[in-house]
Amino acid sequence: MKPYERKQLLERVEREGATVGASIPETIDVQGKEIALQEFIFETKRRNTIPPDDRERVERLKKNLRRERRQRVQRIEDDDISFETGERLVESVIGIDRALSALERLEPVDIEQEIATKKTADRKRWSNFLKRALGREDSSSRGRR
Repeated sequence: MKPYERKQLLERVEREGATVGASIPETIDVQGKEIALQEFIFETKRRNTIPPDDRERVERLKKNLRRERRQRVQRIEDDDISFETGERLVESVIGIDRALSALERLEPVDIEQEIATKKTADRKRWSNFLKRALGREDSSSRGRR
């Protein structure tokens, strides 16, 4: 592959709207294991809530997809491959990006718990802000955020 072709492929991978119109691959080979990706995502989206067991599976799948994406982009960048192989890798990376986007939009496991967690974090930030603004922050709490 010529350098300008490699650059063109890498730009396609990083293009902001690359996933627009792209579909989630039916299956994908991740770390040597074939996953029915499209079916898993659609099944998970159909439920009103995601049970904790499936949440862990979703997080593990996202982590594995990100790793697989990095490896495929690395192949485009570094390996001595043909332009056609590079194009197939780009299409697979875009499919992975589309799948990751769908997985990121899945509903949280427990909305009430998430709201409570956010409120607690907001209160803590507000309290720390007031302490700093009023000069009541002691030296032992500085630098810990």
